[in-house]
Amino acid sequence: MGVVVGLILGLGATLVWSSFWERPQRAPSNRETTFHHDLHAAGFTGVSVNMFVLASVLLGIVGAAIALLISRLPVAALVAGVASGLSLLIVVYTRATSTRRRRRAEWPQVVEHLISGIRAGLSLPEAVLQVAHRGPIELRPDFQEFARDYHASGQFDTSLLSMKNRLADPVADRVIEALRLARSVGGSELGVLLEALNQFLRQDLRTRGELEARQSWTVGGARVAVAAPWVILLMLSTRPEASQAYASSTGTLLILIGAAVTVFAYWLMLRLGALPTEKRVLA
Repeated sequence: MGVVVGLILGLGATLVWSSFWERPQRAPSNRETTFHHDLHAAGFTGVSVNMFVLASVLLGIVGAAIALLISRLPVAALVAGVASGLSLLIVVYTRATSTRRRRRAEWPQVVEHLISGIRAGLSLPEAVLQVAHRGPIELRPDFQEFARDYHASGQFDTSLLSMKNRLADPVADRVIEALRLARSVGGSELGVLLEALNQFLRQDLRTRGELEARQSWTVGGARVAVAAPWVILLMLSTRPEASQAYASSTGTLLILIGAAVTVFAYWLMLRLGALPTEKRVLA
């Protein structure tokens, strides 16, 4: 009894002593930063990573409960719960990828607006500010945020860096760094530089668009092939004889092995068919 009391007193003294020291804030890892950018690109701007994890867990519990009510199989409820929890992650990734694809397709239009503004006699900051009102709709909110930063601070370079950090896109990095270089160097070759950048962006988007169009058929077929067996299993589990068969140890093992094979096959398909992602070398 004395040993337990001594341990409790020692633990209390340690906690009181540690409360006088400020904990260093942990810097977010690259994976957390990337996922935060994915949430922002997917439209979940006010959602933190912890909130997303909590929502995924709640969604998994709801999916498991519904599957348990339908099939009366605990192992099916477990698989459905895991799939439901991961479905929110798939939605975020899909929406973020789609948003980034649309934004990348509109950057050549942004460069064309800049070229038109400079040829009309506008300065570079004025031409960039015009994009907030006349540029592509998908990128207008980011340029409007740039306009607010620029009007508040008067620092063109700093406002461009803030916009680059918000977008977190390799194509945006190239355009913004070209604008920063043109602003710092100046000269009469700005139009030529933007024309060359515009041609490079359009050629890159054309090549990647053809590859993504061919890839979409393979990915769509693989998703149907992955989901079909589990839909059939859920339908069969509504029958009492099938439910009893899968409730046995052999049936449970079969479902778990099938789930593992499905996840591995889907991951392998995405891994083999994935296009090379462009790194942010100018971040």
